[in-house]
Amino acid sequence: MKTAASESLGRPVLVQKYGGSSVATAEHIKNVARRVVARHREGKAVVVVVSAMGKTTDSLINLSREITFHPERREMDMLLHAGEIISTALVAMAVAAEGVPSVSFTGQQAGMLTDASHTQARILAVDGARVTEELRSGKVVVIAGFQGVTEQLEVTTLGRGGSDTSAVAIAVGIGAGECEILTDVDGDYTADPRVVEKPLKMPWCSYDEMLELAILGAKVLHSRSVEIARRFDVPILVATSFRDAPGTVICSPERARKEFGAMEEVSVRGIAHQKNVTKVSLVGVPDQPGTAAKIFAGIGKHEVNINLIVQAEHHGGKNDISFLVESSAFLRVSRFLDELVALVGGERAVVDENVATVSLVGEGVQREPGIAARMFTALAREGINIDLISTSNLMITCVIPKDRAEDAVRALHRELFEKGVVQEPRLD
Repeated sequence: MKTAASESLGRPVLVQKYGGSSVATAEHIKNVARRVVARHREGKAVVVVVSAMGKTTDSLINLSREITFHPERREMDMLLHAGEIISTALVAMAVAAEGVPSVSFTGQQAGMLTDASHTQARILAVDGARVTEELRSGKVVVIAGFQGVTEQLEVTTLGRGGSDTSAVAIAVGIGAGECEILTDVDGDYTADPRVVEKPLKMPWCSYDEMLELAILGAKVLHSRSVEIARRFDVPILVATSFRDAPGTVICSPERARKEFGAMEEVSVRGIAHQKNVTKVSLVGVPDQPGTAAKIFAGIGKHEVNINLIVQAEHHGGKNDISFLVESSAFLRVSRFLDELVALVGGERAVVDENVATVSLVGEGVQREPGIAARMFTALAREGINIDLISTSNLMITCVIPKDRAEDAVRALHRELFEKGVVQEPRLD
């Protein structure tokens, strides 16, 4: 794919991101270096974005907890961004050892400018001038993912999985025509391969569908990376770093038609599930205009993301409002829950940590008759009770008991993929 950057450099520009499992050991790092050098020798200008080695981030978080359970978020950024810097330097050394000049950059050195939301920073801009200059000199550029810097030179991190977002943002910032996310799985599947025995690998998936899957629990891509890719129409290849195998291309349907030729558009693209969620119900909330606004403005000022919201009519002019948050964020919510109930004149808050979600995602879930019925029937057949239901034009999500989440995924996969999903006519 020709871009302004590739024409300026006289060769195609490729951004590759390697996840923590791909750089977990010295031998794995050497394998990454060999792959990078091979692409360089094919005539590509290669930029590599890396995560921290293996479980380094988890180890650093656990270490911080030996000091305090309530660290300042700024200090957590200072701690956690070190993991990526270590792997960046090691990968650059390994590439150089293979005979190709290389240079390592922190997020700041690579021009990654963010806002000041520590541990969950948003990217404001990427200045790719220095990266492009090094590519022009023939070097492989290795960049620490997951991190950036504010205008005040404060170090920030982008949240778990943020190296995906770094890679796509850098691809946009330097005008790369390709972005590859390389990890320990060889693509995106119709369900988690650790849960379903024979999931189907997707040859491609639309940006919108992948964004829903990522938000609803699919672990392959960071949702914000998909948002950026969709906004700037940067196709992403998801593949494995451990062998040569076809992956999954995330792109627009128009690009997929052009590059993949004739295809059938499936009604359901995949199944996602989440077990790290907590349900909070505010019971007996007055049914008055502005009540929901007060609740979620109060939550929003504490920088807590809401996964799902359902309002149910109670009785006597009162409603119950339920929402899901990530379990890791619930501690922050719990600190102001009583204050929130009092703010809106509710009766009480009820917390349920034994819940999970299971979701069907696809551009046909609302269009295709019978998909919802098949979903609910499959769950009922397994004796899985549905607590809440939420829908959009791309998904149907059910809140179910946490201990039945994997049973639900397997039941839905049997019903919708192993029996066969209704498909649209072939596109010519």
